[in-house]
Amino acid sequence: MNTHELGEPGGCTHCALNAKARRVPAAQRAVAAHGAGAVRRQRPHVVPGARWSTTPWDVGLGAGVGWIGAGSRSLGNGGSQFPPIDVAVRAGGARGLHKHPSGTARPVPRRAAGRCETMARLTGTRPTAARRWGCAATAFLLLLLTVQAAQKADLGGDATAATINHSLTLLQRLQELLQNGNSSDSVLRVRTAASDEAKVFHTHQLLLSLQSEVFEGLLRNQSVVTLHEPPETAALFEKFIRYLYCGGVSLLLHQAIPLHQLASKYRVWGLQRGVADYMRSHLASESSQGHVVGWYHYAARIGDAALQESCLQFLAWNLSSVLGSAEWASVSVELLLLLLERSDLVLHSELELYTAVEAWLARRQPEDAVAERVLRAIRYPMIAPSQLFRLQTQSAVLVRHYGAVQDLLFQAFQFHSASPLHFAKYFDVNCSMFLPRNYLAPSWGSQWVINNPARDDRSTSFQTQLGPSSHDSGKRVTWNVLFSPRWLPVSLRPVYSDSVSSAIQPVRIEDGRPRLVVTPATSSPDFAGVSFQKTVLVGVRQQGRIFVKHAYSFHQSSDETADFLAHADLQKRTSEYLIDNALHLHIIIKPVYHSLIKVKK
Repeated sequence: MNTHELGEPGGCTHCALNAKARRVPAAQRAVAAHGAGAVRRQRPHVVPGARWSTTPWDVGLGAGVGWIGAGSRSLGNGGSQFPPIDVAVRAGGARGLHKHPSGTARPVPRRAAGRCETMARLTGTRPTAARRWGCAATAFLLLLLTVQAAQKADLGGDATAATINHSLTLLQRLQELLQNGNSSDSVLRVRTAASDEAKVFHTHQLLLSLQSEVFEGLLRNQSVVTLHEPPETAALFEKFIRYLYCGGVSLLLHQAIPLHQLASKYRVWGLQRGVADYMRSHLASESSQGHVVGWYHYAARIGDAALQESCLQFLAWNLSSVLGSAEWASVSVELLLLLLERSDLVLHSELELYTAVEAWLARRQPEDAVAERVLRAIRYPMIAPSQLFRLQTQSAVLVRHYGAVQDLLFQAFQFHSASPLHFAKYFDVNCSMFLPRNYLAPSWGSQWVINNPARDDRSTSFQTQLGPSSHDSGKRVTWNVLFSPRWLPVSLRPVYSDSVSSAIQPVRIEDGRPRLVVTPATSSPDFAGVSFQKTVLVGVRQQGRIFVKHAYSFHQSSDETADFLAHADLQKRTSEYLIDNALHLHIIIKPVYHSLIKVKK
């Protein structure tokens, strides 16, 4: 717990510094807020007819922790002291009355007094009821000064400067406070519809209110609150409360959504952001039933666009591993259609995608309109004619909905039977149906593992098919690939000068950046009407699982991309982009057909 949290309005300082309730002059408030330095005493505001009062600077620290006694007390801190005090305290019914030598008095609001009482308990003190309010204020100032002193480690390079940090002790004290329920002033009863028993948590209003405005409102006029939670969130409520006390929590994959729900419901924004970050960084984690699909559906339901996009991108770049997992059956219609619309799906082939979609339709049995919409999103021209013939006769789903996709199948057979140039005269090829996805089959590209990539430049070559059309099945294109780990832009290259003072500008190794260039080995007339889009997949390993972390797409007219591994540090063997000190790449070549320009005669 830091000083900002302790000093927020509604905390313990609110009891001593509430200017609206007490109208204390600004100079006196400054002394109470900062707890150091000498400030000229000013006459406090006097409430007619009252006998007891105290001002923020009338708080001193005597022997022990948090006890207030009569007489003048001071706290030495290397030459600076609190102003002298003379305080006597007595109880004042429902509201405490603070005595001041002036004889004036002013009641303390019940809510602020309750928080001060809780703060006193955090310090381990056991004041009597008659001294509770003043003792709580003293205890808070002790904690405030301790934290502030610990944070002032940098004192202008003074060799005598040191840091005193007892935060772990404070966290331990808070854990014991929650575990034992010492001096709790509020009770939370958590019930579920599936059980008649309630989980009871003895809590402290101050700590809950500091973290959650919802709890602040619930505990404003009552000390016992009954909460109704689903079983999955009720099971994690103890973890949730522990976070409110200690600021930390441990969780597993299946606990992320329930904990995020609790943080959202009770408006604990720090925990909400922390769980969302955990989900985005653990998309590649191994789980028996899968979790990314469920996280996407949850993000779409609550409107978390960032988490939703992260899940969708991970599913698109690692679709092959999802298609064969148990979570594929839990994909919703909306998510399935979003995936089928994308051209950056990474999978072995379009036939693999059709097989997975067929299994999804057979299991989910959606309405005919939904099934037909899903089937029409398959890119049938990317499937070989022999496989299309087999699907027409052996696929029960395709036989049932053949009328909905008959035109697409006929167009696919025409595409495979004619040259792309001839086909482009009659059909529009500038649509997604004729655009390949990121297929991992050997005919579409090649995997390249570069061991010790920071050592020197490397090169390789491979062959791909000219295009997906069966008319070009016998034609191949050879590609040359050059990788440089420390390529320097022209602006950073050494410059030779005729001047006497300097001949070469010094260049550091880290000034260079990785570069990948993919070019065809030869040119051919067969390239007419087609351009090639290059996609480079970068595989990384997280928690023992290899997945695609980045996908770089080169513009059709370019042989490289400017941001290739721009943030990767290949000099370090522990780089997240390296697997056993090797860079795992998969280069995919996607032919893109262009419609012919028709000239009017």
